[in-house]
Amino acid sequence: MNVFISADIEGTCGITDWSETERSTPYDYNYFRKQMTMEVRAACEGAVAGGADEIFVRDAHDSARNIDPSQLPERVRIMRGWSGDLLSMMSGLDRGSFDAVLFTGYHAWAACGGNPLSHTMNLQNEFVTLNGVRMSEFLMNAYTAGYYGVPVPFLCGDKALCDFAQELIPEITTVAVNEGIGGAVVSMHPDAAVRAIREGVKKAVKNAKKCPVPMPEHFEAKIRFREHKRAYSKHFYPGASLEDEKNVSFASDDWYEMLRFFHFVLSD
Repeated sequence: MNVFISADIEGTCGITDWSETERSTPYDYNYFRKQMTMEVRAACEGAVAGGADEIFVRDAHDSARNIDPSQLPERVRIMRGWSGDLLSMMSGLDRGSFDAVLFTGYHAWAACGGNPLSHTMNLQNEFVTLNGVRMSEFLMNAYTAGYYGVPVPFLCGDKALCDFAQELIPEITTVAVNEGIGGAVVSMHPDAAVRAIREGVKKAVKNAKKCPVPMPEHFEAKIRFREHKRAYSKHFYPGASLEDEKNVSFASDDWYEMLRFFHFVLSD
């Protein structure tokens, strides 16, 4: 079994403020960088205990240079930095090479109250909808896994996102390490989070075949930008429409074309 892990930070245990996610504020960031690394390591250890042979880790937050590779098991390969391809947080995934996709440190969608740091890709939009549902990075990346035929048996992050994931993929194993309340977060102890992730992944990889991603036949996206001038600029993407001063829409039957749209229109 070969496992792909996409790791973010805004769903890491205890994280509450943007300064804790940014390399430019090392006093706050370094602790959560370490916790992110420990959670990814726990996922790797759980995957090995569950029967994984090889593990590919995608550092998928901000600079994509957050995880300390020296703390991961030796059988792990890790992708750091941004190649610029359309898969973004899922770079390295392909068809036929992986048996499961796991998500660690993931967070709720833009405008969701379940995480003080909720957003979708960047802070330039108020929210994104996909087929009428507010789209999280998890939903976008889960559909990418589904596009390549890889099941998604595990997610850890905030409770709001975990609840959503269980509706999308009923057999998925989730570990809700945080629960957002306004601008605050209630979290479990970080060591308890690491243990829960390790045990959750061990269970999840054995259950992977029961967690296919349900792929729609058609996709309709709408991005509501914070600033009308950005919406105006982005609506020139081929096939996109400016619905009003702030809303840009796009539709396709092909998920890869949706990724192309998101790559260029949601980019900073």
